[in-house]
Amino acid sequence: MDGLVDMRVGASVRERHRIRSGAFSGPTAGLAAGNVQANLVILPRELAYDFLRFAQANPRPCPVLAASETGDPRFPALGADLDMRTDLPLYRVWRNGELVEEPTDISHVWRDDLVGFAIGCSFSFEEALVEDGIDVRHITCNTNVPMYRTNIPCVSAGVFHGPLVVSMRPMKPADAIRAVQITSRFPSVHGAPVHLGMPASIGIADIAKPDYGDPVPIGADELPVFWACGVTPQAVIAQVKPEFCITHAPGCMLITDLRNTKLAAL
Repeated sequence: MDGLVDMRVGASVRERHRIRSGAFSGPTAGLAAGNVQANLVILPRELAYDFLRFAQANPRPCPVLAASETGDPRFPALGADLDMRTDLPLYRVWRNGELVEEPTDISHVWRDDLVGFAIGCSFSFEEALVEDGIDVRHITCNTNVPMYRTNIPCVSAGVFHGPLVVSMRPMKPADAIRAVQITSRFPSVHGAPVHLGMPASIGIADIAKPDYGDPVPIGADELPVFWACGVTPQAVIAQVKPEFCITHAPGCMLITDLRNTKLAAL
């Protein structure tokens, strides 16, 4: 590796260690610039195959970057020192489809029968948008990205079924067209938008009241642009009600050592 790459990989390690120590517990948008961030789903082994089938059937919201071995809290391909039990700022623990806890460390609920899935996150393509001069509103406002449950059903697989969740970034029409071109090159982190404008047509009653994350201002000359979102499994979990599972808290991602540029299709 050259010195620049070493420095960038070092940034991801430093951020994970900062999170692991409890020094940071907020949304991760903009942290360790250039490094891939990932959503997290952790399920008992008996549900892992069905979830993998669900992810394969719904690659826009659930692009799988890595899956762990049963009982192993690591994703070796994503970072040598990475530990999914400690390296996210905030987790969600679910029992029978109900959110019961939001800890900063899940070591106390870890089980030997658990399988983790790292799922691509749209935070990874935001760097390319910013580099092209496109305003990413939640970064500008220093808030969490707004996310919404839609009336678009995911493709069912095994026990898993439920609605698509989308993230939203307001943009002027010319920027929205450019954003489609840019994000189309990143299918591993949700790819191109799934919808532009007219939120009511995808079941969003009030754009100012996201189901997850924070609202952001939308200018009179802007339209909301929606991408498939890795929070979709959480809406599915609330509907399917598995006995036990763990996810990231929306906006609080796993920072990996992978480089965003490695995910860009030519």
